[in-house]
Amino acid sequence: MINEDTIAAISTSAGEGGIGIVRISGSKALEILDKVFVSHRGKSVLNMKSYSMMYGYIKDKQKDEIIDEVIVSYMKAPNTYTREDIVEINCHGGVIAVKRILSLVLSNGARLADPGEFTKRAFLNGRIDLSQAEAVIDIIRSKTDESMRLAINQAQGKLSVKIRNINDRLLNILAHIEASVDFPEDDIEKIITNKLIRDATEIEKEMDVLIRNADTGKIIREGLNTIIVGKPNVGKSSLLNILLQEKRAIVTEIPGTTRDIIEEYINIKGIPIKIIDTAGIRETKDLVEKIGVEKTKEYIDRADLVIFMLDASKIIEKEDLIIMDLISDKQKIIVINKIDAPSNLDISLIKEKFKDSPIIFASVKEEKGIDEIKNNIVELVYKGKVLGTDVYVTNIRHQEILKKAKESVKNGIETLKSGLPIDCASIDFKDAYLKLGEITGDTVSDDVIDRIFSNFCIGK
Repeated sequence: MINEDTIAAISTSAGEGGIGIVRISGSKALEILDKVFVSHRGKSVLNMKSYSMMYGYIKDKQKDEIIDEVIVSYMKAPNTYTREDIVEINCHGGVIAVKRILSLVLSNGARLADPGEFTKRAFLNGRIDLSQAEAVIDIIRSKTDESMRLAINQAQGKLSVKIRNINDRLLNILAHIEASVDFPEDDIEKIITNKLIRDATEIEKEMDVLIRNADTGKIIREGLNTIIVGKPNVGKSSLLNILLQEKRAIVTEIPGTTRDIIEEYINIKGIPIKIIDTAGIRETKDLVEKIGVEKTKEYIDRADLVIFMLDASKIIEKEDLIIMDLISDKQKIIVINKIDAPSNLDISLIKEKFKDSPIIFASVKEEKGIDEIKNNIVELVYKGKVLGTDVYVTNIRHQEILKKAKESVKNGIETLKSGLPIDCASIDFKDAYLKLGEITGDTVSDDVIDRIFSNFCIGK
């Protein structure tokens, strides 16, 4: 699977910046650098020591043209990111400089790297496993300190250790089954069967914890899709502005001011929240506003959490009842706004209708109840748990594999309990073992590997 090509790519983001980096990885990295680099003091890069740097110029020697003033660094295999020789050319930031240097490197023997190919080589060369490789892109895309922390934990191999520990115990179960087949005494088989049931049940419980934590992990990784809904003028846009701490949405007394969907990311105690302000739901003849209302209904279907706002000074109207039906099966927080005004809302009806959802009394205008809204969002994400040092599964691929592996373990336990020959259960336990290996990459197919790394940016 290991490609012998020497690859190159721009490893810094496009646009102006202090520096730009062109990275080269492969057995010919230093040889290619020698063709395009001229040392300030006339030294040869072929004599560079590992983890050293040299100042000079990138030069198109055929045209006798200096392209840029640079510092180059060299890292010798195997103590590198890819476990191959790596050269990095640090040039001036800017689109033209890095593109011209990359073009010159490619014309002198390197191949343009595929998306994620540097990290893919780190995986194929055994420096990291597949779950650690996937954590690299999570680090890059982290939206909060907490999502960054979980990604780093996975990059350090904490999930891999957990998965491999489970797989080691599955191997022990398979070994005991093999032993019982070789020594088929009834008394021994009964003792072994009882032990295997206990061991497999413990494994099933551990996997169940990982699966339950996966929803929380996914939210921390990708963000909680949260929508604010309510009829016009209940304070939706005002709440959005306070949560964002900026005037992002226009606020007026005129119903129907918000016509389009407004989306922003906020950070609430380490949780990335994709907060969406929507058009107030009401009957309207205005074509633009009508489209906004239809969009609101679509976004409700896709939301992870709904913040339903009501006006404490108004009675429950037809629009409120429509929204109640739309959000009936959604996870929700009820915010009764404008408590500073005389109350006309039937609070008892709201409490009866939403007895399983938190109800918050607020005055967005006076910023009362805002902290309570935030705390309830956090509590719903963690489901009453405090985020600690436990391993959190943040990747949907991993979550689906765990579900399938748990089902195989469960089937194996049922086979053992059924009184069938003990070796019949080995099929299920082996299946679980092979599935879990897809998380770390020990048993994964080439097409899955290619699909994972295709999501990376070029240069990483």
